[in-house]
Amino acid sequence: MKLRRTMTTRRAMTAVAITTGLVLTVAGCGGGDDGDSKSGKKSSSSDSAKDVDDGSSGKEAENSTSDEALAEVKGNGITLTVTSAERDEGGFLTLSGRVTNGTSGIWLAGEWRSDENELKKNGGSLAGAALVDAAGKKKYLVLRDTTGRCLCTKFEGGINQNQSADWFAQFPAPPEDTTKVQLQVPTMPPAALELGEGE
Repeated sequence: MKLRRTMTTRRAMTAVAITTGLVLTVAGCGGGDDGDSKSGKKSSSSDSAKDVDDGSSGKEAENSTSDEALAEVKGNGITLTVTSAERDEGGFLTLSGRVTNGTSGIWLAGEWRSDENELKKNGGSLAGAALVDAAGKKKYLVLRDTTGRCLCTKFEGGINQNQSADWFAQFPAPPEDTTKVQLQVPTMPPAALELGEGE
């Protein structure tokens, strides 16, 4: 009787041990699947992150190329780019853009200053720039304030080799029906610009 009970108990314990072992094995396999699925999730999320990055970098590239130059002229190692020409309600025309120094040293913009005695104190600047309306036979000089300082960029300290700087210059606005002018900067070729009517 005791022997039968002992055998039955042993069989029951063996069955429990086997069942427990199987349960742990299945759980272990399931944990492995979870790890795989997690790594799958990680890889898919990193893929989607790459997709997002690709999209944003594409947008940045698009934004950088969408700023098309209205005009670009080169002379003596200097590149002058016009990126904006805006009329305002006060009767002014503001030009802006970038200048790049492609020479072998620092560029001080001394040759761009005005020959007018009143404007010579501006030093290296766009004080010598002018707008020419060939059709209307008019020339517009850079505006100045009451102390004789030009309403334009002053390149204080100059521009280092292979470096660029933003610039602006304000002129009296040509008549609203004038749509073509030339920007003339000393030592540079004329830059033809198209203006919108009444912009």
